[in-house]
Amino acid sequence: MPAAAQTAPAVNIPEIGQPYGGGFFSGITRDPETGKRYLNITAGAEHELVGAWGEYGVKIKGADSFTNGRANTEAMAAAGSELAQQVLALRIGGHDDWAIPARDQQELQYRHFKPTTEANWQYGRSGDNPNSEPVGLLHTEESPAQTALEAFQEDGVEAFRPRAYWSSTQRSADGAFLLGFEAGLQYYYGKFYELRVRPVRRFLQ
Repeated sequence: MPAAAQTAPAVNIPEIGQPYGGGFFSGITRDPETGKRYLNITAGAEHELVGAWGEYGVKIKGADSFTNGRANTEAMAAAGSELAQQVLALRIGGHDDWAIPARDQQELQYRHFKPTTEANWQYGRSGDNPNSEPVGLLHTEESPAQTALEAFQEDGVEAFRPRAYWSSTQRSADGAFLLGFEAGLQYYYGKFYELRVRPVRRFLQ
C-alpha cells in the first residue's frame, strides 16, 4: 500500500468560535508529556453549571493536569465532587465526554471569548499558557481584547459572565485554579466557594 494511503486524513482546523463538535472551537493545546495536539471545544452558555469545586482540605490524586480537564474531572468526581459528577453526566450535541476545563484549556476560553472591554489584570502569571498553540503570553492591559464574536460579547447569547469560573486544575489541598472573566485574573480560591463552570471537551487533531 502506498505510504500516502496509510496516512490518516488530516483534521481541518475550524475558525475560533465556529460551531463544532457539540460546542464552539476554542483553540489548540498540546499534551506536555506526549506532544499530541488537541482541538478544544467550549460548550454553549446554556450548559453552564455552578457549584463548589470539592472538599476543602482534601488533596485529590490525579486532578493536577494543566491540559487534561477530563482526567481532572474524573478524579474530582471519584472523590465526591458533585459539580464534577454533574459535568460528567452531560450529553451535548451527541457527545458525552465533557469536562471542567483544565487551567490551560480555560485560558483559551478567555483569550478568544473575553466578554468585556475591561483592561486585563497583569498579576502573577495570568495569561501564561506554554501548552497552547500559539503559546499564550502574559496579559497586557490591552491584550487579549474583547472578542470580536458578537455572540460571546458581554450580554451576548453565548457570553461568559463577568465573574470567576472554576478550572479543574488543583492548586493544593485547599484550593484550585480559577479565571475571572471580567478582566482575566488567573488565581486560586478555596474549594468550598461556589463558582461557575463552562464545560469543554477535547479530541486529537
